[in-house]
Amino acid sequence: MTLRLPVLSLLETRVLGVLCEKQHTVPDTYPLSLNALVAGCNQKTSRHPVIEVGEADVLGAIDSLKGPALMIESSGGRVTRYAHNMERGLGLPSQSVALLTALMLRGPQTAAELRSNSERLHRFADISAVEGFLRELAERPEGAMVVELPRQPGARENRWAHLLSGTPEAETVTAAASAAQPGSDVSVSEIAALKAKVARLETEVAALKGLVGKLCAELGVAE
Repeated sequence: MTLRLPVLSLLETRVLGVLCEKQHTVPDTYPLSLNALVAGCNQKTSRHPVIEVGEADVLGAIDSLKGPALMIESSGGRVTRYAHNMERGLGLPSQSVALLTALMLRGPQTAAELRSNSERLHRFADISAVEGFLRELAERPEGAMVVELPRQPGARENRWAHLLSGTPEAETVTAAASAAQPGSDVSVSEIAALKAKVARLETEVAALKGLVGKLCAELGVAE
């Protein structure tokens, strides 16, 4: 059976990346509470692009991730906690998840950068080991999850990008270090927040339509 690769928003990949990262860096507090997850999404270090989102935005992303079974919610204790389900949801080994996490949190990187940035998640023996797992992700029969980008002028190594959000945008390929284009009126973080809000509002509207339909049926009136 072929696994259909979900197309995720920037915020959805950020949520998954934070959960994968914190599972290894702060295991004592994992799964994460909503507050901890929001803080991880808004973290200023080791993130590209830097974003600023609220609890409602993150909850909208969580709801979207439950569909493709990439998110696990547990209600034990006083607060609801969240964990990722990347290995089982996407059928990947932990090494591949570590590389995808680094790409989701930091944007396109070379194999050498990925080895360094994923060290706390998985310690690869050498760069060739990283490249081996990247090749496997790029050549999956079910659908590629990473792509090797064209070499930039003056660069000595090619960079890699994840495909969980579809084909990388041109500005991502040519300017991964910039969170937004100079002079742009809308930042990448604002776009991500707006997309999350739209998804949440669509869910709320659908729920309200269902409630109105139920009430009309009970009252015997037309909608």
